[in-house]
Amino acid sequence: MAKWQHRRTAFTAALFAVALVATACRGGGDTGGGGGEGEVALGTGVTQEACPDTPNQDNGCIYLGIISDLTSGPFAALAVPITDAQKAFWERVNENGGIQAGDQAFDVDVTSYVKDNKYNPEVHRQVYQEIEGEVLGLAQTLGSPTTAAIINDLKQNNVVSAPASWTSAWEFEDVILESGTNYCFESMNSVDYAVEEFGAESVMAVHYPGDYGEDAAGGAEVAAEAQGLDFTAIETGQGPENQAGAIKAVVSQKPDLVIVTTGPTDAAAIVGESAAKGFEGKFIGTSPTWNPALLKSPAADAFKALYLQSGPWGPFGADTPGHEAMREALGDVEPSDGYTAGWAWSYPMKAALEAAAENGDLTREGLLEAVTSLTTVDYEGMLPEDAGNYADEPNEAVFRQSVMSEVDEDAPTGVSVARDLYTGPSAEGYEFTEPCF
Repeated sequence: MAKWQHRRTAFTAALFAVALVATACRGGGDTGGGGGEGEVALGTGVTQEACPDTPNQDNGCIYLGIISDLTSGPFAALAVPITDAQKAFWERVNENGGIQAGDQAFDVDVTSYVKDNKYNPEVHRQVYQEIEGEVLGLAQTLGSPTTAAIINDLKQNNVVSAPASWTSAWEFEDVILESGTNYCFESMNSVDYAVEEFGAESVMAVHYPGDYGEDAAGGAEVAAEAQGLDFTAIETGQGPENQAGAIKAVVSQKPDLVIVTTGPTDAAAIVGESAAKGFEGKFIGTSPTWNPALLKSPAADAFKALYLQSGPWGPFGADTPGHEAMREALGDVEPSDGYTAGWAWSYPMKAALEAAAENGDLTREGLLEAVTSLTTVDYEGMLPEDAGNYADEPNEAVFRQSVMSEVDEDAPTGVSVARDLYTGPSAEGYEFTEPCF
């Protein structure tokens, strides 16, 4: 069912329930607010008491949870800066007065309920249950398969969440505040770019199983078919020791282009060892595949010669007001595009909280209603405003543009933009009626 279609019934019921609560007991239960004019209905994870360590002791507090890959999973090197950037983002919001709601204001706390998922769906589900009753929503839920493990609970309890992932499935979920294009359209654009720039005639997708890898592979297949290219998909597991099959396929089949959708360590094995065995085609890595530490690895020369990086927005050093605000807020840090992602992912939640506050309803239902009213989001130039469309049906709302970067040792995160936000013909013409995997 299209996103806009199931909203009609879900929100009619939800708003009717909220109206009953607001009429019968505005000051009690989950609403928590008073009954006077200009007061705001408060729900789970929102208090009149100030946040811990806030600069605004007269403000109330909105608690948002974070579930990320903070220690032992394949994306920990990205997840830690993602999380740190989100903390810096909301500190900036709080320093500027917080979220205004009539005569009241609320700071946002994203530090009290932070959990490590180890990039494991079962762990993700467990730690989500530990914090679910304490937060209004999730400022971050990292991973496609991990977030999929809690999506039914998010929907059942109206827990709006910002994903640290780009699967195309999120476009069909009201509670998910996705930003930037998804893996599917990103890969379509990568294939079109490869055809245009170096005449690719064959494409291989090397990818993790599940909706991260398969979404990217699905987009690559769509574009290959549209362009009349030969296409092969090779599924691979996690861990450098498990990449022998993928490397053998790359070297033996010699595709002109390999779309890599793995973690950085596994990408190093695939790119480095394939090059060492004589492969001379091009690799384009999907967003989370890159880490600047790869330029200090034994595979560095292979990346310099053969690799390009796709992504949903410009890298850490890009020249937009949002990038500049991020760098200023973070201060002296080792550049990482984890920071860039964490910062960019926070804008839609800010916009939704502001809309809910303006509506006088900081309950979960009120936040969800606010999300579905958003047709634009101010990303401070990191993305166009129309990238924040959560109101229209998926084929209209999905953002189809992506960025192509090339390896650049002088750039802060080892890549610089080769082509800024663009849409290739495959993505432009694709009828988006269901997830790509």
